[in-house]
Amino acid sequence: MDLALLGRTLMKLGEAAIPTEGIGAHGTSAQSVIIVAADIKAHPGTPVKDVAARTGFPQSKVSACVARLREAGAVETHTDPSDRRRTLISPAPDVSPRVAEVRSADIDDVLTRALEDPERLNEVKAALSLIADHLGPRALTRIGD
Repeated sequence: MDLALLGRTLMKLGEAAIPTEGIGAHGTSAQSVIIVAADIKAHPGTPVKDVAARTGFPQSKVSACVARLREAGAVETHTDPSDRRRTLISPAPDVSPRVAEVRSADIDDVLTRALEDPERLNEVKAALSLIADHLGPRALTRIGD
């Protein structure tokens, strides 16, 4: 199994399921924003520099993703008390309406269109749920991202 290709396919399917009505154009891809959000969730209270190092994205791209996530109410930023020049990023304590909308997006339509055999939808959803239970964003911390 080619895990990298499967991961990319799943990422694209996930992006296709995200509701985009009314959010306007952005200079960052949904994929980049999702990767940055997952890193921040796995490393709360992290500076942009560290997110950039872990994701491999330039700091400017991480900053743009953080701005988009802050606009959506998904993250909060605050000044590092030990170094007032640094900004630390953490997941927002409360789920914003936009984050709730994205989390509740129905994936059935996207998966059904992607499947060669749409009759296997429930089986595929169960498999994806199992994978998510065992390989969520924190899995990367266990392998030393």
